[in-house]
Amino acid sequence: MSQYDEGHTVAGWTGTAIATIGASVLGAGVCTVSAVLMVGGTGILAASVLVTWVLHLTGWGKPPGVRPRAQWPMGARDLTARAGHADCWGCRLAGRGRRTAVAATEVVAVRGTAAEPEPAVAEAGPGGR
Repeated sequence: MSQYDEGHTVAGWTGTAIATIGASVLGAGVCTVSAVLMVGGTGILAASVLVTWVLHLTGWGKPPGVRPRAQWPMGARDLTARAGHADCWGCRLAGRGRRTAVAATEVVAVRGTAAEPEPAVAEAGPGGR
């Protein structure tokens, strides 16, 4: 095992294996000029993305960044996946993870309803008048 956390996860390897099969079927379709194989290979590639995403969301993937060394083994399950990972696109697509955007819009809405009027600022034109 290397000294870095390279993301050796069940989700990663399963997705890679399915994508390899899909790419092989797609390549065979291109070589034999078979539309059926090309469509089948493309379908298998799409399935590999979905399978990897579902496995990640169920805890068989990993969050972005380096995990603690105790969680590096292949069978280690990510127990924080249910709540979502802060900087993870897959979790955001599933409606999990980063919730700071909602809080920021609420702050702007509250700030906009303040009783103090905003000062009017007039901008000078090109001549400074």
